[in-house]
Amino acid sequence: MLSETHPTLFIVDDDASVRKGVGRFLQSAGFSTKLFASSQEFLEYERSDGPSCLVLDVQMPGLNGLELQEEMAARGISIPIIFITGHGDIPMTVKAMKSGAIDFLPKPFEDEMLLSSIDKALEKDLCDRRKQGEKESILGRLDKLTKRERQVFDLVITGLLNKQIAGELGAAVKTIKVHRGRVMRKLEVVSVAELVHLAEQAHVYPTPSAV
Repeated sequence: MLSETHPTLFIVDDDASVRKGVGRFLQSAGFSTKLFASSQEFLEYERSDGPSCLVLDVQMPGLNGLELQEEMAARGISIPIIFITGHGDIPMTVKAMKSGAIDFLPKPFEDEMLLSSIDKALEKDLCDRRKQGEKESILGRLDKLTKRERQVFDLVITGLLNKQIAGELGAAVKTIKVHRGRVMRKLEVVSVAELVHLAEQAHVYPTPSAV
């Protein structure tokens, strides 16, 4: 079971027969689906924040599949994409995959190939959601640090020792030890290695004044 929340599969294809055929098949496989005849329709749709993936045709009038992929990235819409196309070529495939697509399936494709790609896409979506949740949790804990504690945190993750941090901040080593202990407790870690890993998870880097 990928998630307690039932995933939604978005299908964007200007060919009505393909769009409806894929939709019916995926519904028969137990998925909820939303069908769109164009990229613009998809962009205008108000999506909920549940698990999902996008089955996307490449060649469409207006905004084509690759252009929609770029537009989604620009808007911060993070949904795993599976491309389907009857007119694919190697450069097109490479571009799509480099931009983060899960798969690139030539039409006609086997049902099992599509299901396998969807499984990969939903697994990635679940993993990304977990990582984002962890990041938000870490950032929430960081917000609880005082200004001085944040300065100590920044210097600890650069690899400085208590004595060096004390010199940087013009404070007594004993005071730095107290601040460091509070940082560890608030961030729920017990070692510097954990502290550094936590910073990496949240993509948190020392402020310029700390390096």
